[in-house]
Amino acid sequence: MAETLRFALKRGQWLALAPVALIFGPLLPGLFWALAPALDGAVWRDLWTDAQWPQALRATLISSLLGSAVALTLAMLLASWHYPGTLWLTLQRRLPLLLALPHAAFAVGLFFLLAPSGWLARGVAQLVGWVSPPDWITVQDPYGLSLALALALKESWFLLWVLAALLGEQPVRRQMVVARSLGYSRTQAWRLILWPQLLPRLGWPLAAVLAYGLSVVDMAIILGPNTPPTLAVLVWRWLTDPDVAMQARGSAASLVLLALLLLAAALARGLWHWRQRRRTDPDGMRQVAAPRRWLNLHTPLFLTGYAVLAVLLTWSFAETWFFPALWPDSLSWQSWLTADWAPFWTTLWLAAAVSLLCLPAALVWLEWGPQRLNAALYLPLIVPAMPLVAAQYAALLSLRLDGTAVGLVWSHLLWVLPYMVLTLVGAYRAFDARLLVSARALGCNRLQACLRVKWPLLARPILATFAVGFAVSVAQYLPTLFAGGGRFVTVTTEAVALSAGGNRRVLAVQALLQIALPVAAFAMAAWIPYWLGRHRKGLR
Repeated sequence: MAETLRFALKRGQWLALAPVALIFGPLLPGLFWALAPALDGAVWRDLWTDAQWPQALRATLISSLLGSAVALTLAMLLASWHYPGTLWLTLQRRLPLLLALPHAAFAVGLFFLLAPSGWLARGVAQLVGWVSPPDWITVQDPYGLSLALALALKESWFLLWVLAALLGEQPVRRQMVVARSLGYSRTQAWRLILWPQLLPRLGWPLAAVLAYGLSVVDMAIILGPNTPPTLAVLVWRWLTDPDVAMQARGSAASLVLLALLLLAAALARGLWHWRQRRRTDPDGMRQVAAPRRWLNLHTPLFLTGYAVLAVLLTWSFAETWFFPALWPDSLSWQSWLTADWAPFWTTLWLAAAVSLLCLPAALVWLEWGPQRLNAALYLPLIVPAMPLVAAQYAALLSLRLDGTAVGLVWSHLLWVLPYMVLTLVGAYRAFDARLLVSARALGCNRLQACLRVKWPLLARPILATFAVGFAVSVAQYLPTLFAGGGRFVTVTTEAVALSAGGNRRVLAVQALLQIALPVAAFAMAAWIPYWLGRHRKGLR
């Protein structure tokens, strides 16, 4: 009997490891093929002497570090000011819609707000009497401040979502109640009790935010800077250059992105340990809670997201709209009637295929896989994307799968699977194991118990996980660009291409189509469990 159980366990582990090996396995030789040219010292000398290198590195460091720091600050302030309370619950309800905004679409909408002829400038023009667009930061932005602002706003919503999950745990909730009952103010409870516990647990999400900021290409193309661009955009251009020397320079620069992430992580860890050594025990003094009438940070933060949607909708229907008018002179359906829907359908089948492949892989991994390897599974989320994309492309070239649908789907799996596992792991661990034991006692094997009991009861988080994977696939830009070889155009690649100077109406339509897909996926993930549980109270 023991041998049978051991064999079944090993068989389950192999079933869990097989899809992960197919996704991650080709990356190892791919990394060698992609980064081997960077081992030549002459390549590094060419990189250091490149005229664009200093400015690109400066813009990358400012935009990524400033964006990550501001995002963390915004999330910490909102949590400290509003948890616990009804406003915190309101923030949680609003987060899914904002999280569903893809990065590229958000960047397009923010550009429409901040551009010299954007809504913000038009509003100021009504007050000061401008008759022509101003020449301000979005025209010449060598430090990447527009990109830093976009990253700060977008990633603050992600960090708020992570904080909401952490604050929903019972020990954290009880500690806040005990601290307040002992007379400590909200600020003291957060500073002395909650943040020392929560900040270390925000380390991996914050590393993912910084890694994305270092390697983001689509938002950097849309918001700038352009001359020179950020380091990630330079790496993308060099890796796609037909010149072998330029490709080698791109490989070396992608290693620089990885080194910057490791250096920033080491500095942050050292700073945290230094701060912990200097930390003193609470002196027991209670402080009077300060009035919070002025704490309305959540209002502009969320209004920005809604303003992005509003300006995209307005531009998609605008017919003529000259500066400094706040509203178009006329509206028309023409941009929608003449829109190219081919990128939409390509994105739809691609995201659906990737999510449908990753969902059973994630379920099998969480049920039978070795959970001690979860950290390795999350590596694509906390490592700059550029080296991984280069490795994928090298592997696809070797296998002659570049520019094929199979290669394109495989390239998305690397990022979708970790996100789906990360989304589902909390609900999976919180599942009452006694229900599974009861099913096994009634004669079901483990797979039957999962199919008949466990997974139906987890329908809501499973469908939410599918929606997250779908949204992640929709937002992928670099994997689509490299693996697709220009043969597959999605709404993301189309929106970035149009941002280089295309028609704003067409650009707004493509950005809205990019938003519509994940919003529809999240809406279905919310509606289907309600429909399934309309006669089953426990499934609602």
